[in-house]
Amino acid sequence: MATPITSIKRTERTEMEIQQEKLSELQKLLAEQENSIQKIMEITGELHDIGALDALQAMLQAKEKITGIAVGQVSREPVTNLLNNLMAAAGTLTALNPTTIQKLSDSVQRGLHEAELSNGHDQKIGPLQLMKALNDPDINRAVSFGMNFLKGMGKGLNEQNE
Repeated sequence: MATPITSIKRTERTEMEIQQEKLSELQKLLAEQENSIQKIMEITGELHDIGALDALQAMLQAKEKITGIAVGQVSREPVTNLLNNLMAAAGTLTALNPTTIQKLSDSVQRGLHEAELSNGHDQKIGPLQLMKALNDPDINRAVSFGMNFLKGMGKGLNEQNE
């Protein structure tokens, strides 16, 4: 039978050995990624040639001033209004049924297409023709939709006033 192990010898590497190992790993990585490193060097060279690196360095040095300007611009009333409107619009869109929105979008596109087809005709429509048009099921459906939309919108406006 073998003799039992009674002690474990731990080899401590010196700082120089650790650095040498890291350098050899880095050399291996550089050799493997030669094409990528060449492209990165070309890109940074181009950025240096056009002055982009100098501009970036200046921006980093003036970051506090730039941040102050940006905060000042964002806190202006038109920008805060825009952000508030975007948040309200996003809230409205998330509350709507996507199927309904898709159907409405498709209908609007088709209506615009129909309108473009008859756009060149400068045909005057009289009250009698308008009344006859309401008998067309497609027109009647759109007018009915619009009236119901306006009714719902009016109810919503009335609730806000109360």
